[in-house]
Amino acid sequence: MTKIDFYTGSADKLRTACQLSNKAMQNGVRVALSTPVAIDALDKLLWHYPATAFIPHCRSDAEQAAQWPVVLNSGNDSFPHYDLLISLHDECAPFFSRFERVIEIVSHDTEDSRLGRERFKFYRDRGYELSHIDLSKAP
Repeated sequence: MTKIDFYTGSADKLRTACQLSNKAMQNGVRVALSTPVAIDALDKLLWHYPATAFIPHCRSDAEQAAQWPVVLNSGNDSFPHYDLLISLHDECAPFFSRFERVIEIVSHDTEDSRLGRERFKFYRDRGYELSHIDLSKAP
């Protein structure tokens, strides 16, 4: 069953997605980043993160997508692998259960926090294993 991690208190959801993608990639985990908006901004940020390098990535519909450690997706269900989904959606992505692990990122914003609680409840009510990491308490 899919394991779900909630990262709450993010000051910048796109930057947090890049940080988590980089960490996963360094550990040999393939990442699918899915966002219904801001895909171009996320694409640009990945080319400059971290500051001394970049995260190799492409769009999930690219011909060579299966060979890249990180793929970007604008919300459709076409992925070359199902290791880790980092979701920047307001609702649970309908394809989340295909992945071994899902990361949900929630910001400080009141509405985003409310939507995050709804997603948490959705997963909890269906028996998914959940964990919570509060980024606002990180050193």
